[in-house]
Amino acid sequence: MQFGKVSAIVVGVVGVLAIVGSVYIFGFPGGAAKADREPATASAAGNTSNPASGKSSGDPLAASNVELNDAQVKSIEVGPAGDHVFSQQRTAVGSIDFNENLSVQVFSPYQGKIIKAYAEIGDEVVKGKTLFTIDSPDLIQAESTLIASAGVYGLTTTALARAKQLYEIQGLALKDLEQAVSDQQTAEAALKAARDAVRVFGKSDAQIDGIIAHRKIDPALVVPSPITGRVTARMAQPGLLVQPGNPPAPYSVADVSTMWMLANVAESDSPMFHLGQAVRVKVMAFPDRDFEGKITTIGATVDPNTHTVLVRSEVRDPKHELRPGMFATYVIRTGAPITATAVPLDGVVREGDGTMTVWVTTDRRHFTKRTVKIGLQQDGFDQITEGLKSGELVVNKGAIFLSNMLNGSPES
Repeated sequence: MQFGKVSAIVVGVVGVLAIVGSVYIFGFPGGAAKADREPATASAAGNTSNPASGKSSGDPLAASNVELNDAQVKSIEVGPAGDHVFSQQRTAVGSIDFNENLSVQVFSPYQGKIIKAYAEIGDEVVKGKTLFTIDSPDLIQAESTLIASAGVYGLTTTALARAKQLYEIQGLALKDLEQAVSDQQTAEAALKAARDAVRVFGKSDAQIDGIIAHRKIDPALVVPSPITGRVTARMAQPGLLVQPGNPPAPYSVADVSTMWMLANVAESDSPMFHLGQAVRVKVMAFPDRDFEGKITTIGATVDPNTHTVLVRSEVRDPKHELRPGMFATYVIRTGAPITATAVPLDGVVREGDGTMTVWVTTDRRHFTKRTVKIGLQQDGFDQITEGLKSGELVVNKGAIFLSNMLNGSPES
């Protein structure tokens, strides 16, 4: 009897539990709706960005979006895209060289041995300054002829004066007087020719008069600088036998008031260059200075290997600071300046496929990658020709940081 009561109690408890479970599962308000919403909630959660990580979600519409937290926002700089004035110009690289139109190789006009060389490489010389002297047999011969001609001229002049005196007292026939006149004129012409021959060797009239007066030969042939400039090469050494026009020249002198800038420009840019255009040249030795010049020569042919055209400019160098062989950058303006939307260089990212992108925002926390087209690049700015308007908020610094986050780079 006791056992039956216990069994009845157990059966009753089980029944109550069954009823309660049924109510909980089938009758509890909203129970079935909650079971149906949880997968959707999980799915929705998968389509949102995680502010802590900053990475984009799997939603295709959000594939170019990044959301930053407060700490990450401090790693970038955001500002409105502004306007910048861009100069329409082209650049090329080249080198500095002497102006060959103002350079000369100095040879001796006559054969001889160098006695002394006076100038060194790099020396500034003026026109007429002695570069070197030579012991010239031709000069010795010319001075000997001068001395002899001067003697004959003096003799015939004295003879003519005596003949005139005799003729006046009828002590000389007319034909003898005429002969004396002819001899004197011949001697005078010979002396003039002899003086001119010595003058060719660089002797002045005063020096020629001294040779005649002292009857002494000066064998040193002076070779002066034909122009004012800088000594660019020297081969002259005492005792060296030199001949007219026989290289190497004892000296080379160049006028360095202007220098040449030689540059090879792209074939596609060549139509923009014209004779007389003003140019600005920079060299590494003077990074903060511009040297002004103008285009003087444009090559007549295109190099078939590099597809470039030689452009030569004449650059003013009044302080003689440029040196041949200096690496130079060549800038030439090809049109009027233009004002356009611009973004700092750190705000533009080159993608793997070659496209250029920027990051724009409206609230400085959510950022969207946008493809743009760039034009000129100057003064630390990229010209934006398409894809961005002036005034839009854009990342000015740290754009690569956002791209790394979007791509899941470990750096993010």
